[in-house]
Order: sequence, then C-alpha cells, then structure tokens
Amino acid sequence: MKHPAPDHEAPGAPPRMRLDKWLWAARLFKTRALAAEAVERGRVQVNGQPAKPGRELRCGDRLQVRQGIDERTLDVLALSAVRGPAPVAQALYAETAESQARRIAAADARRVAAEPAHSIEQGRPTKRDRRQLAQWQRWSASADDLPDNGPD
Repeated sequence: MKHPAPDHEAPGAPPRMRLDKWLWAARLFKTRALAAEAVERGRVQVNGQPAKPGRELRCGDRLQVRQGIDERTLDVLALSAVRGPAPVAQALYAETAESQARRIAAADARRVAAEPAHSIEQGRPTKRDRRQLAQWQRWSASADDLPDNGPD
C-alpha cells in the first residue's frame, strides 16, 4: 500500500492542529478527553520530545504512543479536524515497520507466557476486602479443622 507524501494534507484541513484533537480524529483514543489525559501523563511523545495536549501537530511529525502495554511509533501523513470512519482515520498515519515488528513480538511473547503482574487488576485488597476474607476463612471448614475420628 502506497502512502501519500508526508506533506499531504486532507482537503480543507488546517496546516496545523492540536495533538489531542488529531489523536481523537485518528481513532487512537475514544474521546478527546482520554487523548488529552494520555498526553498529560507522558504516554505520547512528538519527535522524541514530551508534548502537551495543545501542541500543534504537523504532517511529517513522528509520534510515540503508549496504549496499555503496547507502544506504537507513527508517522503523521495527514491532518483531519473531524473524526471519520476507521479507513479514513487509518489513512492519517502510518505505523513504522520496526513498531509493527515490536508489537507482534510482544504479542507472541504474551501468548506464550503471560506476565503475572498484568493479571492483577484491582491491586491490594481494601480494609473491607480483608475483613470479608477473614470472616470467610473463620466460617469455612477444612479437612484439617475436623476432629480425627479415625480407627484407634
């Protein structure tokens, strides 16, 4: 698939636009607020530099976007101020070959042996959780707790 030249812009698009708005229009984040939050938390870099949500993005910029445990390196091919259908959104950027290879290798590694730390979803138990666990353990009977009535 041939990509348009890096300086190509969508018809009627401004020459520059906000980073958070482009991330939303490119369908990398479901809402613009989530895109802005990811940028604020340092999960998005533009040309190797930390960015702010209001940073002006231009065609030809290179983004490093971390979503969950995956990191993608994208080249900005076009700008769009509106969120269109997925095929149009995917035409706004091109993922580098190295990035695709890294993501595929990481997915294969996760498939073979899952990272134990990623299975922890809720973190440490709360005080209420600990009390419920203690109460459950107090009332549960196990074979070790039963009196030994075996043959004498």
